[in-house]
Amino acid sequence: MHRRFSYALLATLMTGLGAFVAPLHAQAPSTPKVQAGDGHPYEIADSEVWDVPDPVSKRGYQVFVALPPSYAKQPQRRYPVLYVTDADYAFPIIRQLGRRLNVEGPKIEEFILVGLSYAKGEEGSVSRQRDYTPTPNGPSTAPPTSIHGQAQAYQQYLRDQVKPFITARYRADPAKAIFLGHSYGALLGTQILFTEPDMFSSYILGSPSLWYDKRYALKLEARYAKQHQDLKANVYLYVGAQEALRKGDRRYNQTVDMVADNRALEAALASRKYPGLKLKSAVLNDEDHLTVAPRGFMQGLLYLLLVR
Repeated sequence: MHRRFSYALLATLMTGLGAFVAPLHAQAPSTPKVQAGDGHPYEIADSEVWDVPDPVSKRGYQVFVALPPSYAKQPQRRYPVLYVTDADYAFPIIRQLGRRLNVEGPKIEEFILVGLSYAKGEEGSVSRQRDYTPTPNGPSTAPPTSIHGQAQAYQQYLRDQVKPFITARYRADPAKAIFLGHSYGALLGTQILFTEPDMFSSYILGSPSLWYDKRYALKLEARYAKQHQDLKANVYLYVGAQEALRKGDRRYNQTVDMVADNRALEAALASRKYPGLKLKSAVLNDEDHLTVAPRGFMQGLLYLLLVR
């Protein structure tokens, strides 16, 4: 189903409280968008929303799609596709960052942006803690009614439903599929990287929740290394410097050291000496778990899509 939509950004990624999303038909890139006014929601031009339900879980999901400025003018061109989790937060930010980087000429490759929505009718926190986590052993602070550990099922949904839908409908470059996730979204990305790495050619993994279930993701990495001699992927890891553990200083984490965890993952991957792996890891100064994402998004785009 193809419908009109609009956005009113009302929440942050970490709380999982999503922005209001109602569908908007894509405008031709050459047509300036005039907002409706009179108190109507702000609309994001050159974007589309499609219902792509999961036939296995029977849950309703949507994908938000933003087409690059040249898409209509260059009908023979194929584009990288960037799939981003937590789309209510990340989709409008990444769309604008990608365009702003090219304001003074092409700095990064244009790309098709695909936002992965939360399940219809659910708060973001409910969807993400179920769909993005690898085991049912959620944190002790989670409500007793919360459900965790269905990331494998969601990964199957991405592989069997979302990616085929996008590649059939848009001029996607099959060699350039990029996954971007932050926090729990990056935890999902690590699971995909170490169980089905060829689902995506590149991964932007921001502040991944490697602490989850006694660092389960690092166990996945070790298991993959025992069974494989190569890992063909281009990976950008980022974390905020203030995500280190420093009790008594409110600017820093008080319970988990995500900087140390990120460095442990970086060291493990570097030690494997995979011939097909390209890896860059960054600790971004003066950023914490809630502030680092936009900066990490931009650095990831520059690392993976820089025009050389």
